[in-house]
Amino acid sequence: VEAARARGVPEPFIVLRYAFRNALIPIVTILGLQFAILFAGAVLTEKTFSWDGMGTLLLNSIDSRDYAMIQGTVVVYAFIIVIISVIIDVINGLIDPRVRY
Repeated sequence: VEAARARGVPEPFIVLRYAFRNALIPIVTILGLQFAILFAGAVLTEKTFSWDGMGTLLLNSIDSRDYAMIQGTVVVYAFIIVIISVIIDVINGLIDPRVRY
């Protein structure tokens, strides 16, 4: 950034080209993880408003001790979180070419 300023590159170009891309990486990571946490919060929301969904299914299966259903819903939740994490990593790789896996 300092070298670009020394060469006389306009400030908006410097911000968009260099600073914005570096600042965007933690923002994308946090937003993606918050999106994953949103699924975990759906359990409480579904129970509070009596909506039928995976959260209600999980809580009902816990109440009735249906262990196969508990395992199934937990695996689905884990799969969703893993997919979201992979998408976040791919987006971070597109934003910053230095990130390689």
